[in-house]
Amino acid sequence: MTKGHVHLHPRRAKPLYARHPWVYPAAIASVEGDPADGDEVDVHAHGGAFVARGLYNSRSRLRVRLYSWDADQPLDRAFFHHRVAEAVRLRRDVLRLVGPNQACRLVFSEGDGLSGLTVDLYDRWLVVQFTSLALALRREMFADILADLLGPAGIYLRTERGVGKLEGLELQDGLLRGNAPPGPVLIREPALNGSPAVEFLVDLAEGQKTGFYLDQRENRLAAARYAKGRRVLDAFCYSGGFGLTCLRAGANSVVGVDSSEAAIQLARLNAAQNGFSGEKVAYHKADVFEFMQEAVRCRERFGLIVLDPPKFARTKSAVEDALRGYRRLLTLAQLLLEPEGILVLCCCSGLISMEMLEDLSAQVAASARRTVQLLERRGQPPDHPVVISCLESAYLKCLIQRILV
Repeated sequence: MTKGHVHLHPRRAKPLYARHPWVYPAAIASVEGDPADGDEVDVHAHGGAFVARGLYNSRSRLRVRLYSWDADQPLDRAFFHHRVAEAVRLRRDVLRLVGPNQACRLVFSEGDGLSGLTVDLYDRWLVVQFTSLALALRREMFADILADLLGPAGIYLRTERGVGKLEGLELQDGLLRGNAPPGPVLIREPALNGSPAVEFLVDLAEGQKTGFYLDQRENRLAAARYAKGRRVLDAFCYSGGFGLTCLRAGANSVVGVDSSEAAIQLARLNAAQNGFSGEKVAYHKADVFEFMQEAVRCRERFGLIVLDPPKFARTKSAVEDALRGYRRLLTLAQLLLEPEGILVLCCCSGLISMEMLEDLSAQVAASARRTVQLLERRGQPPDHPVVISCLESAYLKCLIQRILV
């Protein structure tokens, strides 16, 4: 049952009629009914026409998150069960990503019409993240829905840094339902040309994000197509995803670098899990910028470099600093690449566009007096779908370039 009515200023309803799911405070003229944070509200255009139904949060810059454009549809358990079931069918029946030792993003927030909810599947376990106060308040309902649809061995709750403050949300990581895995969960990703799958051990309780970077699955394969016979630098390697996929595709050797000791230990475990010895792969706990700078000083060379840094820009005010960071990485990478080397540049900051990265690459190439061939523009895989009415759900960029001297 709706607890309030949100009325918009003139000319603010158009993107919402087009099914954009966010209502910002500046768009709101008035709120009737005194809804509590997390309550169901109806949003009305200037003049009173119904626009959509959503969930309210007075503490969030996303004041209302919209879920239904049907005035007769309550946001009840049946509604959310249907919406989660739609998301599951995409991954299970269309993409064929649900099965033993498989992993995928099962629910992708706005991409699945469930703004504020992310669910990842790792073999028989689920990891959920709530970035919306209203959905977090309904977490037991969502656990029931997921248990009904998938029957997982366990459902683990993970929190995302900074979301608590943005949403007025207090949650702790921990088991939400069922049993915790006895240790790291084994998942398998396809390799090139019929080679054995690449195996990864995922720490659901302590790993970065929800344990693994599922959004890079297809980009790992794309990078591996260029890896045969090359020495690879896997910068910001985390648990070894790019490097190990390149080794499976025939790379001569891999050097992985990450500032996290836990990540390096996991990468070493994953290398051993796939049968790669110290002759083929070496991992270093180090600041990536400092490591690359020292490698330049020592005149090291690589045939393929992967740059997959964490999110540099979390706010608009951080974009310029983030671009400076990318400029420095690109400059160092060009100095380390062999002639006709391959550079894989990734960016998960939604505030930095593909055009910004391409322009920055051109500037660095011009300064170095090098020719750069753009081989591939890539994004996120289909289990992270972009909903066309909310292009903000397209966040991942990947550029594969060939650097000519």
